[in-house]
Amino acid sequence: MCLRRIELVFLILALYMDNVPDAEGSIMDMVDFRYWRCVMKREWTCPDHEINFFLFTPEHPHQHWIDPRHPDLLQDLGWKLGRKNVLIIHGFNGTHSKSPMTFLRDAFLSRKDYNVFMVDWSQLARFPCYLSALSNMKLVSQCTAQLYSAITEAGGLAKKTTCVGHSLGAHICGMISNHLTEKQYKIVGLDPARPLVNAYGSKLFRLGRDDAHVVQVVHSNAGFLGEAGLVGHVDFCINGGKLQPGCMGHTMRIARCSHFKSCCLYAASVRRKLRIVGVPCDTTCPKETGRWGLRSGRRSILLGEDTPHT
Repeated sequence: MCLRRIELVFLILALYMDNVPDAEGSIMDMVDFRYWRCVMKREWTCPDHEINFFLFTPEHPHQHWIDPRHPDLLQDLGWKLGRKNVLIIHGFNGTHSKSPMTFLRDAFLSRKDYNVFMVDWSQLARFPCYLSALSNMKLVSQCTAQLYSAITEAGGLAKKTTCVGHSLGAHICGMISNHLTEKQYKIVGLDPARPLVNAYGSKLFRLGRDDAHVVQVVHSNAGFLGEAGLVGHVDFCINGGKLQPGCMGHTMRIARCSHFKSCCLYAASVRRKLRIVGVPCDTTCPKETGRWGLRSGRRSILLGEDTPHT
């Protein structure tokens, strides 16, 4: 039996056990599935030792581990109330400590006006455990919402706090609002993941414009590894939105390269080292070569920190 089929059996069993009525609770609610290198979380308790948060500041660019249960300690670790805050969340087979997440981290740090929080759930999103990663998103969003609440409890303003997520991380950004009393102000989704999410992800488990007052989305591999169509209040369809210049090799290598380019291009725009201008067009993404659906009467806008919230 191949790994994909075994993962699917575990996922179906987990979903089935969630629907079995048991007055005293199912044992499956307390036991994590662990098979080969894969982990499917079954205990919804935060904090969780396999979900970690790290703080970086311009003065202290080296990571500090954060315990969301103690927001009073944030300032001792270099967090400053007057700065804006960004939460950066990686996707499947990613980690907070490697590119392209480090490109995003360093881009925000270079501006000197951000407290940067990195969310690491790499133990729950490792290759080849994609179905497990989908299931684990629920707990990751729940625990990250605890971090978000800690920031606001320490005095951070929701309007000055942004969640930036790549791939599955983009959907986690959206799911955070499910665990807050008020939805977030701003989310940036970098090529939100498409596989299985487009077919089976409900409104509560995928990024959408209702998840924050401002939802900005960057498409770089739309229709394959990334979501297609209109996701946020403003969607940037980079170079047509599907395949990016400079990505070479076999089909999957080109797709992965294009998928990650959303992070690299957004980081460059945050640094203001690359000026990316969006031209108004119709809501179709990806674009076909030569068929952009350009719309007149609307002004062009910049990608990145200068994208208007309206």
